[in-house]
Amino acid sequence: MIRAALLLLSLMTAPLMAGQRADQTVIVLHGLARSSGSMEAMAEALRSDGYSVVNLDYPSTRATVESLSESHLAPDIAGAISNGAQQVHFVTHSMGGILVRHYLATHETPQIGRVVMLGPPNHGSELVDRLHHLWPYQWINGPAGFQLGTDASSLPNQLGKIRVATAVIAGTRSYNPIYSSMIKGDDDGKVSVESTRLEGMSDHLILPVNHSFMMNDDEVIRQTLRFLRAGKFERDVATP
Repeated sequence: MIRAALLLLSLMTAPLMAGQRADQTVIVLHGLARSSGSMEAMAEALRSDGYSVVNLDYPSTRATVESLSESHLAPDIAGAISNGAQQVHFVTHSMGGILVRHYLATHETPQIGRVVMLGPPNHGSELVDRLHHLWPYQWINGPAGFQLGTDASSLPNQLGKIRVATAVIAGTRSYNPIYSSMIKGDDDGKVSVESTRLEGMSDHLILPVNHSFMMNDDEVIRQTLRFLRAGKFERDVATP
């Protein structure tokens, strides 16, 4: 298994990697209605690769994206820098990528490094368009859930071009045919492949993974580590 191989490699090269990446922090952000536990496999792989890792837990259903970005993400970025990080990278799932985009659009931080987004609704999701008026959706997803529609005025569509090295992994495996029937084109069960694309991104990779679980996939983890190291995905992987 790839994860086991990564762990063995980390044990063999830990002193070297610690020296190489001791001044690099990766902030990991979960998605809407999830917790930091959903990103722990990714966080563990990043630690094994020598990074200092902050697996940020934030109340995704209790406030707007703007509020969450300022009250939870911004302080952790400042904390990482004050603790000696020369570069701060991000690995995000779903709405976590929108928090990072909001931060980058509203702050000038020279220490920002690379960003890997997993299944980000960079142009919103049709599920929000179709379901946001239903009380179960409102109860489960809260204020931020209202902001992730596909209309031109939605927050993701207002944040503009990304201006740091950013890569996106999109999924094409859905376990919910009803949801997929509401989404245009290929999708991961919640977000279309097309919606993940972002003006200014450095790389884009499509894999047969599901939205809710892609962060635990061995190939997703491997490609995430690859981009953080090299600034590009490995292209000998068969992709659509």
